[in-house]
Amino acid sequence: MIIDSHQHFWNYNPQRDIWIDDSMEVIRKDFLPNDLKQILQENGVDGCIAVQADQTEMETEFLLECAKHNPFIKGVVGWVDLIAENLENRLKHFTTNTLFKGVRHIVQSEKDDFLLRKDVQHGIGLLSKYNLTFDILVFPKQLPASVQMVKKFPKQTFILDHIAKPNISQPMTELWKTNITALSKFENVHCKLSGMVTETKDFCFTKEDFTPFIDHVFSCFGPNRILFGSDWPVCLLAADYTKVIALISEYLNEYSANIKSQVLGLNAIKIYNL
Repeated sequence: MIIDSHQHFWNYNPQRDIWIDDSMEVIRKDFLPNDLKQILQENGVDGCIAVQADQTEMETEFLLECAKHNPFIKGVVGWVDLIAENLENRLKHFTTNTLFKGVRHIVQSEKDDFLLRKDVQHGIGLLSKYNLTFDILVFPKQLPASVQMVKKFPKQTFILDHIAKPNISQPMTELWKTNITALSKFENVHCKLSGMVTETKDFCFTKEDFTPFIDHVFSCFGPNRILFGSDWPVCLLAADYTKVIALISEYLNEYSANIKSQVLGLNAIKIYNL
C-alpha cells in the first residue's frame, strides 16, 4: 500500500494566501480532492494525508470535511493555536474526529528560537496526551532549536517535513548534515522525503542532485522512520506528481521490496496511526 504522507488542499484566496506570490502562478488556483483523486489512482497511490497550509482552525475544519467525504484521505494534520489558553479544549474538540492525526505550525516563518519558547513548548507538551503527532516545518538554520526542543519530549511523535528544506542545488552544508544526524538520534523523530524538488535552483535538477541528501537521511533515520510525501500541489512549481513519486521510487529500487513498502506507505500508516 502506498500512502502519500504530505499534500495540501485549498480554495485559493489572494488575501489569505499571500505566500503564493507572482512566481507561483501555476498554483494560484483551487486544489481540491477531486483534483488529486485521479492523480493518485494513475500513480498507484492508495491514500494520502492532508496537511495544513493556513494557520486557522477554519483550515483544520476544511481539511477534516474534505476527508469526511473522500475516503482516500486517510488523515489530517491540522493547525491549532499552540499558545492559546483554551488549547486543551480545542484538542479535545478536534480529537473527537478520528481523522485528526496531528498538528503542524509553520515554524519556518517564525523566529529561529520559536520552538524554544515556554508557551510553545507547553502547547507541544499537550499533544502526546491526545495521541497527536507534531510535524516540524523548519529551515536548516532552525534545526538546532528543533533538536533542543525534541530533547524535552521523549514521548511525543515528531515528523520532520521536507528534510528541513536544504538547498538541493548546492553541496550539503555542515549545519544541515550535523543537525539531521543529531535529530535522528531521538527514536521518536521521523523524516519525510518530501518538498525537495522545490528546493532546487530555478527548479532545474537531475535525480542525482537528490542522492547525497537522501543517502544522509537514510543513514541517519533508517528505513523504519522515513516517509514518502509529494507536497502536491506545491511540487507542481518544479515537477508533476508522477515525476516526484518516481524520484523516490527509483531511489528505493536499490533496497528490498520490504523497505520500499515501508517508506512508500507502511511507515505512514504506523506513525500517523491510520
